[in-house]
Amino acid sequence: MITVTDTAKDKIVELRSKEGKGDNQNIRVAVQGGGCSGLMYDLEFDAEIKEKDEVFEDKGVKILVDRKSLLYLLGTTLDFSDGLNGKGFQFVNPNASRTCGCGESFSV
Repeated sequence: MITVTDTAKDKIVELRSKEGKGDNQNIRVAVQGGGCSGLMYDLEFDAEIKEKDEVFEDKGVKILVDRKSLLYLLGTTLDFSDGLNGKGFQFVNPNASRTCGCGESFSV
């Protein structure tokens, strides 16, 4: 399962509205090769639920994850921070053995 903090949920709703996206736009989370730690998070709006997607819902937010990425993301919490130490979505991933300083890549 992937969970969403209240702060992340509020930011998703705000961005969805600001970008003119409808309520049918879900959050797609994926893991791709790259970044300074070897794996990178990819986060985007997506209305299409694909055949091999796993779908989670937390706090009214639907999260789509392909099965390959799910192996790296189980138990992850999606958060949002706009403090001095960084701004943007952050992944609290218990599967990551190491993350880079910017928080956009990780390794297992």
